[in-house]
Formats: sequence, structure tokens, C-alpha cells
Amino acid sequence: MKDGRSVFAFDAIGTRWEVETGGPLDACLRREIRDRIERFDAVYSRFRPDSLMSRVARAATGGRFDFPDDSAVLFDLYDFLFTVTDGAVDPLVGRDLELLGYDAAYSLSPASKETREQEYAAGRPSWDHDVERDGPTLVTRRPLVIDVGAAGKGYLVDIVTGMLLDAGVSSTVVDASGDLKIAGPSELAVGLEHPRDPRRVVGVAHLRGAALCASAVTKRAWGEGLHHVIDGRTGESTREVLATWTVADRAAVADGLATALFFVSPHRLTEVFEFTWVRMLADQRCEVSSNFVGELFT
Repeated sequence: MKDGRSVFAFDAIGTRWEVETGGPLDACLRREIRDRIERFDAVYSRFRPDSLMSRVARAATGGRFDFPDDSAVLFDLYDFLFTVTDGAVDPLVGRDLELLGYDAAYSLSPASKETREQEYAAGRPSWDHDVERDGPTLVTRRPLVIDVGAAGKGYLVDIVTGMLLDAGVSSTVVDASGDLKIAGPSELAVGLEHPRDPRRVVGVAHLRGAALCASAVTKRAWGEGLHHVIDGRTGESTREVLATWTVADRAAVADGLATALFFVSPHRLTEVFEFTWVRMLADQRCEVSSNFVGELFT
């Protein structure tokens, strides 16, 4: 129990989940949630040899790959993110992550610069050139390592929240290690963790019926200057922004925009989506949107 509420906690897709509700969830619904996350992993994981994404990566001459129907929503979001960031947010950075050491074996041992340059001597793959989309179907012409980490976890948070609402749970907080969504009438104050010191917060967001997603270059980092936020145009870890926080109606949107904020002006993103944001630059100066519902301490 947590402040009189029940918490269903478990580990899945390499992260800690907490589903907070007004009362205990029945065993059937808990099992359905875990099964749904497992099905997501079986499709999108680049770490599982049995996943659909791994089949895409092993296809020597490419092929036609049918994803679940609801994948179109996620792919639509990636179409936008790729366009608005001029290719910086590209789900084809999966191979870059492998070459930098963030591979299926978690070797954390990057290939040499010469090896990486040789890999792309014939040109870097890109979402708009090497993938053809027909709704949830992807057509490829060569092996491609697709990584949906920029928005996939938020997308899954939306799915789990929808399952709870469909089951009659009127008030819930679904938290996937910092990517969270709140449903119901209550307001929740959420601290914005300092990316360099988890004992501190840089501010607080006041959330009601919204999603909050955060991204920081310090969370999945290894080696000198190596982390998971990769510029799809260069294959290198980005340097100019330290952390981002975004609030939007959908967790998938908040998650994707939190990644996009590492590469483009927030004002370019607000032309398309309604969201609020905080961004910490590499020198630890903070920027915040004028309509951010909360407080910034630094």
C-alpha cells in the first residue's frame, strides 16, 4: 500500500513498473497487463533474438514485415519526429547503439571509430529512405536495426493505462521508471530529478490527467561521452542538452518530444503538439515553457 492506495510493482522490458490504484487489482487484470507488455517486447525488442525487430535486423535483403495494427500510431509519431528534427530522431539508430556498445549482450564496449566509419561507408540508413510504410507494415531493402526507445516506453504506458480504464479503474498512476501517466481527478506533484544528483530535484510538476516523461544523458551512459541519446544524422551521442521533461496528454507524445528536445527548438515542436516542457542544457542552465504547470527551483 502507498498512502492508502495499492501498488502493483513488477519488472518488465528492462525497467521497473509501478501501477498505483485505489484498490488492489485482481489477479486476472495483473496477468493481462504483464502479458500485454510481454507481447510488446516480443515485437519491438532489439535485444531478443525471437522478436520481430530481430527478424528485420537479420533480413539480408530486407523484406515485408507486418506489425500489429496499433503499431501505426507509433510509426506515425516517428514519421513526425524524424521530419521535425531533420533526421536527428531516427529509429534506425539501433545499429549505432550496437556499435557504441549498447548491444544485446550489453558489452558497453564501443567499436573503433574506423569500424564505425567502415560500417557506413556506403551511406547511413535513414527512416525516410530505407523504410517504406503501409500503415503498420514496414518494407525494407537491407538489414536494419530499429530501436523504438525514443517513444516506445511512453507508447506502452498509454496502452497499459487504457487497459486499466477499460477494466473500470477510474483513478490510476502508471509509472515506468519515470515515464508516467495519471488518470482520474486527483492532482499529483512529481519532482523533476536532477540528472547529475538523484537526491535533488530541479523543480516539481503538478499533474492531473496527463503524462510526464523525462530523458537524461546520464541515465543510460557508459564510457567517456557515450549515452543512449543518439543523433541519427551522425551516429554519435548528443552533447548540447543534459536532460528534458515534457508533459502532454499522451505518454507516447511526451516521450517522443522529450527526445526531440535534445535536437530542436521547443517552439518548433509546439507548432504541432500541445505540451509543456523543461530543458536543462549541458552547462546546467534550465529553460522552461511559459505554460509549465509547476515550479522550477534552479
